[in-house]
Amino acid sequence: MTLQLVIGDKRYSSWSLRAALALEIAGVDYDEVLIALNKPDTAQLIAQHSPSGKVPLLKTADGPVWDSLAIVEYLAEQCPSLWPKDVYARAVARSVCAQMHSGFASLRTHMPMDLQRAQPLANVAADVTGDIEQVCRLWAECRAGFGQQGPFLFGQPSAADAFYAPVASRLRSYQVELPPEASAYVEAIYNWPAFQRWYKAAQEEQLG
Repeated sequence: MTLQLVIGDKRYSSWSLRAALALEIAGVDYDEVLIALNKPDTAQLIAQHSPSGKVPLLKTADGPVWDSLAIVEYLAEQCPSLWPKDVYARAVARSVCAQMHSGFASLRTHMPMDLQRAQPLANVAADVTGDIEQVCRLWAECRAGFGQQGPFLFGQPSAADAFYAPVASRLRSYQVELPPEASAYVEAIYNWPAFQRWYKAAQEEQLG
C-alpha cells in the first residue's frame, strides 16, 4: 500500500508541512489527500480520516497514524536517518522537536503560518519577541553543537528541520529581523528542495 498523507491547505497548515517534510527526508512514496480548512464541511471531511479530528494523518498498511510527531517516529522506524546518528545529538533533536510540539504558543498564535504573506505585524507583543529570541538561541545552539556537516540544525536534513521549517517561514513571512545565524538557517530552509516544492504549491492555492 502506498502511504497517504491527509493534509490541510499548504498555505496555512504548518503541522501538515512538518509531516510532509518528514516523508521527503525518509524518501518514501506517498499520495496526498488535501482537505481545505475553515470550510463548512472541513470537520466532516477530516473526521472521515482522522480519529483526532485534525490533520495531518498518515494512512499506512497497518492503519492510521496521526499527529506529526507520531508520524515522524513511525517513519523513523523504517528510515533512521530522520534522526541524527549520534546518540546525544539524537536526544537533542528529539528534545527540540518536543519543545516545538508543545511550546512557543505566542509565536504560533500571533504569527500563524501563511506562505503567501510578506508583511510585518504592526505591533509585536513582548511574549512573541521572547519566543523568537528563544527560537534563535535554540537554532544557534544546535548549529554550533551539531551542524558542522551542512546548513541544517544537525548538519543534514532531519526531523528537527521538518519541525522548524514552518517557524522559519513565519519569520520570513512576517519580515522579522534576525541575527545572522538565524537568517542563514531560514535561507537554508528556503533553499531546501523539499520545502521549495511545498512552498510553490502554497503560492498556487486560491481561497475558495
